[in-house]
Amino acid sequence: MRIGNSCVLISIFLLMPSISGCLGGSIADSDTNEDKHWLPPVEDRSEMQYRDDDVFSRVSWNGTFAIDSTRSIYVEVPAIGLEDGGAGASGGAHVHLGLWLPVVEGCDFDSPEVEDNCRVPIIAEIGPYYDDGDVDALTPANRLGRFLIENFVPHGFGVAQVSVFGTGESNHCMDLMGLDEQEGIHAAVEYLGSAPFSNGNVGAIGKSYDGSTPWEAAAIGSEYLRTIVPMSGLIGVHDLMWRNGSMEARGAIMHNGVYGSFGLDGDLEDTQNACEGYFEGYYAGVGAYLTGDNLAWTGSDYWEERHFLSRAIQNYGGSVYIIHGLQDWNVDPHMAFPVHNIMVDAGFEVKGLYGQWGHHYPDRRSDHEGLGSGRGGEAFPYTLRWDWADDLLEWFNFYLMEKGPQPRLVAEVQDNIGGWRVEAQYPPADLEWIRMDMDHCSIIGGSDTITTFSSLTIECPNFDREVRIVGTPTFHVEATISLAATSGHLFVEMVQSSDGKHLGHAVMDLRFHAGGKEGEMLVPGTTVLAKMEFFGMDVVVPEGDGINLIISQSGEDYVPSPSSTMPVSLGLGSESILSLSSVNRDCSNLFLPPMLQGYPHCN
Repeated sequence: MRIGNSCVLISIFLLMPSISGCLGGSIADSDTNEDKHWLPPVEDRSEMQYRDDDVFSRVSWNGTFAIDSTRSIYVEVPAIGLEDGGAGASGGAHVHLGLWLPVVEGCDFDSPEVEDNCRVPIIAEIGPYYDDGDVDALTPANRLGRFLIENFVPHGFGVAQVSVFGTGESNHCMDLMGLDEQEGIHAAVEYLGSAPFSNGNVGAIGKSYDGSTPWEAAAIGSEYLRTIVPMSGLIGVHDLMWRNGSMEARGAIMHNGVYGSFGLDGDLEDTQNACEGYFEGYYAGVGAYLTGDNLAWTGSDYWEERHFLSRAIQNYGGSVYIIHGLQDWNVDPHMAFPVHNIMVDAGFEVKGLYGQWGHHYPDRRSDHEGLGSGRGGEAFPYTLRWDWADDLLEWFNFYLMEKGPQPRLVAEVQDNIGGWRVEAQYPPADLEWIRMDMDHCSIIGGSDTITTFSSLTIECPNFDREVRIVGTPTFHVEATISLAATSGHLFVEMVQSSDGKHLGHAVMDLRFHAGGKEGEMLVPGTTVLAKMEFFGMDVVVPEGDGINLIISQSGEDYVPSPSSTMPVSLGLGSESILSLSSVNRDCSNLFLPPMLQGYPHCN
């Protein structure tokens, strides 16, 4: 496969009547004030009023442009060649997109020569779901497309809904975030940035799979890609599915067992699913489960192709606005932390929005109100961000429209009892570490030998002050594997002592006891120091309360190591230490989101 610039040939069809609205002037003279912030700082928005009668947030002031009829566009991807199989062998690989543009008086967007003052920036939502479990790419999608179209096209932006290969009306192979898929995304970005109607600025946004495609676009890079807004997105497929060698239950089947079927829909293009990535998917998932690693030592590049962060740092030149739920256990928070600070340290302009929601958008009441205790329930309704559409408008105005002052490059973070605050980076730079030796804690349940059917509960002393645990605490514990095993598996849940409320969790295959991606086969009976790291968390433990650790072999959606489900014995001596990363913050550091009353715990 090749990574490079793609030539683009297109065919365009106009579909559907225009959506009514007011005509505006040229894009260059549109209604954004370049000299001052029209949106107050987030700390000063509590009195702002927003529409809350729809499923998503609305901008506080409407744009002046009507929304034109939908354009159906096919973009050819010549980078797909014979060696890639699929449409590379049969000819004519293309991706399909639906495009919405504003109605601008005096501007003909279908002309091969569009005047400079008519050209618009493009916001693209790219994913596999159009016509595969959702509406087609020519219909505004409720998951995000309608939000983008109705909020931002009237402000002079174009919005594109793009189907990745093997889905919707895009042909070729469903490649599950591989290089073929990345080439298709790149071709779409190149087209949207170079088309006559475009001002040359493209932004990519989406959630979940659609939040991973912005990272894919950044991995190849493009002079037109000016900002990405990944929401609950993957920085790499193996990076998500394996954590310290431990596999999520879906890891082994994600390609062929889940998304590969999107390319098999009973039409004549089903044969195009016969491509390299699809065949590799059969062994890559199972092989990684057996070893815990990315199989590079076998000569396979399956997982390396699907790691985006490193190449994004090398090839991308735009800004990054990361949005992630701290209670998202579909795409775990380690896809955002420490990524936020990694991108800052690499010189990127980065903003973060990290609320106590799950695999959700920041502004969907029906999703947020269903969260349970310890899983975001205590933070509702303060999780709801009705100012999110305004926030994105400010972001896109600057990075795509090139108007207005630069948005603040900060992290807006919410703790597990609802409080929002602004941090300069996340996790913060002023972390303090609280060390808790296990020989000062007590076993209150189970024994120090963990089996498939048993667990160990450890109670640590209560705190004499409020403690705010932030970032990725660590737990180092001595572990001895069975004489009949070459590995073992541990899952640790941190709960609040008084009520058992979930605070955080960590997981490890003991072959990866040093952490990271480098594992080793263990000699039966070996004792190791398992250097476990918790997933990202931002929780408050009240003064006079404490934490318990519940240690078992598996939890959440992780499965034990295939090399052993034998007992693991734990040593709770001086080498076993819980280290809590914390910051000193209180109610004076909190801000209140719009349309909500004051925090009960701050009265």
